[in-house]
Amino acid sequence: MRLPRSLAPVTVAAALVLCAPYDAVSHARVDASAAPFGAECRTRVDGSHVVADCHNPYADTDRVRLHVECARWWDLDTDGAPVEAGPAETVRLTGRCWMEVGRARVSHERV
Repeated sequence: MRLPRSLAPVTVAAALVLCAPYDAVSHARVDASAAPFGAECRTRVDGSHVVADCHNPYADTDRVRLHVECARWWDLDTDGAPVEAGPAETVRLTGRCWMEVGRARVSHERV
């Protein structure tokens, strides 16, 4: 029996998934017991200033930190002090460069 061309790739993909070893399939699962974590941060850049407002909607405390990379090679990049955002708390992080901001990001750490 010959399969139509449109069904052949689907059949091969299904066979590969069904024949995968158990270890490969089990590592792809998401741990349902892990509690959601991480403050939601909105970062805005205005010239040489950076402001990040982070709101933590979860029960665990999140330690957030602002990292600012400046556009000019001679301008120093900065890592702000860590600030703890408790449950249902909003914190504001600020940073700046002397000239233009190249990139800004917020890191998260479970307390």
